[in-house]
Amino acid sequence: MARKKKEPVLIDTQTDDGTPGAPQAPATTGSTNTDNAAPNAAGEPADAPADRLDQIFEGLKQKSSAKQSIYRNTMSTFDLLRKVTQELVVELSRKITPVDSTVIIEYRPINDMEFHIRFSGDLLVFVMHSNIVTFPEDYGPMPTKYVEADFRRRFFGHIMAYNFMADSIKYQRMNDPGYLVGRLLINIDNHYFLEGVQQLELPDNDMSDNVVTAEGMKLFVESAMIAAVNNDLIAPPLDDIQKISVKQKLENQQVSRPSKVGFSFSHEQQLHHIL
Repeated sequence: MARKKKEPVLIDTQTDDGTPGAPQAPATTGSTNTDNAAPNAAGEPADAPADRLDQIFEGLKQKSSAKQSIYRNTMSTFDLLRKVTQELVVELSRKITPVDSTVIIEYRPINDMEFHIRFSGDLLVFVMHSNIVTFPEDYGPMPTKYVEADFRRRFFGHIMAYNFMADSIKYQRMNDPGYLVGRLLINIDNHYFLEGVQQLELPDNDMSDNVVTAEGMKLFVESAMIAAVNNDLIAPPLDDIQKISVKQKLENQQVSRPSKVGFSFSHEQQLHHIL
């Protein structure tokens, strides 16, 4: 018996005419165009927008160029911080040595983006970050007229100062905490905004007036050292040191390890006078 020939299956390409159950037109695929228009149908490419290169050029000219300038300003500020720190260490050593020669104050270069100050049992670590950052609209200097006047002032280089116990580094006690003392923000005008712990006793922080100077950077280093000196060590409660693991012993972690009191960080800067 001859087999019945199979009829071909026809695909209905009718588009939706409003009748319930009518087939839908195939949806286009692909991402939205750069001008936010709907993407073209498959097999029907459109010409690329003529202004793409102009958009890239404008972005490079405005943001990238500004960020490179801010980075150079931040590096110059960090070098100035390094210089005033070295001078300050020499000056303090001359004063303290005749009184007590056992008190050591020294400057330690680490690399192009880090240096330390060791004084007594404290260590201040100054670190420059390699990236340029911005902040939310309501943070720090952002809502001020000075920043709003030029979009390039919305970007900052930043330098941090951390306080550690000197022995934490000496004995490589990896779990010992360090505390942020202050952060210095540098902008395209080579102006700075200083934020930090309450112990820094920050003056009025009007970024429009705060041009980077040797005197301003020396004040920052001196204030950080004073905050560190006044941040005493607190011994742990007896209940916390009743046991020590073999791991802690092998890692040279002391049973009765003191820690810094810590700092009260001033999140709310007083900016009402420059709005």
